[in-house]
Amino acid sequence: MASGVRDVHASRARDPLLPAVALLDRLRGRVLRACMPWSGRIAADREARVAVVATATVLLSFALTVVSPLLLLALGPIVLGVPHLVADVRYCVVRPGWHRDRGMWLAAAPVVAVGLGAPIAVGLAGVGVAIVTARASTRRRVVGLAMLGALVVLAAGGGRWFDVAVTHLHNAIAVALWLAWRPRHRRWHLVPLALLVGCTALLIAWPRVDGLVALDLGVPVRSHLAQLAPGLPTQLALPLVVSFAFLQSVHYALWLRVVPEEDRERPTPRTFRASLAALDRDLGRLLVRLALVAALALAVWAAIDLFAARLGYLRFARFHAVLELCVLARLLVERRTMTSRRDGGPDPGARR
Repeated sequence: MASGVRDVHASRARDPLLPAVALLDRLRGRVLRACMPWSGRIAADREARVAVVATATVLLSFALTVVSPLLLLALGPIVLGVPHLVADVRYCVVRPGWHRDRGMWLAAAPVVAVGLGAPIAVGLAGVGVAIVTARASTRRRVVGLAMLGALVVLAAGGGRWFDVAVTHLHNAIAVALWLAWRPRHRRWHLVPLALLVGCTALLIAWPRVDGLVALDLGVPVRSHLAQLAPGLPTQLALPLVVSFAFLQSVHYALWLRVVPEEDRERPTPRTFRASLAALDRDLGRLLVRLALVAALALAVWAAIDLFAARLGYLRFARFHAVLELCVLARLLVERRTMTSRRDGGPDPGARR
């Protein structure tokens, strides 16, 4: 037993991530001490802390979008794309325990197919499986399938535009999942939500939106227009591209900072070292390190050809939009929050 414990400690000591994590902990400790007593009060209050983090996320994303939306569109997926996909799988699948749910395993095949190049409409089959296998009354599952049927009709008639619409709307799906994460007792979350809506409206109505997209960074504006607003006149397409840059930045931050704060069992924050240990427990150390290698490989690819690296990532990452849609459908049909089972809240129980 003692030798086993020593082996675990030795393996952790050899972990190359620990020095960087320790540095982050020291820096955060200094910032928290400098901001006392306010930092102590916020640290002890989950809802207030999540609202502060979410508000800072919205404001920073808005500022970066105004400075250069193309910088966010070009480099955001390269820097934050892989970590955000890891967080998506962790919090949408592993933490709720849906990796042990047979129904969600059946839904996985269409989701993976989308990541391998199938149209997003194929992923709707996975959403249907998630609804059919939900622990809910027959009536609620029928209603869910009827709503899904409307999406199928739109997908059949929309063609490529359906994929474009899902690309834009999946940022809103992430916001909906965050709002449905746990029961709320106060209204702190309305502050960042109102800011998000206001900043999006302001960017869409920006008087000289063409002045925001002057920076090229190796990915021409026409490429973004073709991906995010194909066929639309420039005066309509540019506001869509700029608002997408903002919402995508918020989307990344939601999964990497806001949702982790919301999901954690204990209400107070933990160290970066403890967060790394929790990530290893949830996903396995090997998978986490492989994800790190994938992120580094994507960065090297981007250094060689930014356009190709970004496009390759985005083609694969489409699966997570369908994954989030599956999870949202499950929550709506089962009428529960993401943390209800872990927090001891009501479980939907067997089908009625």
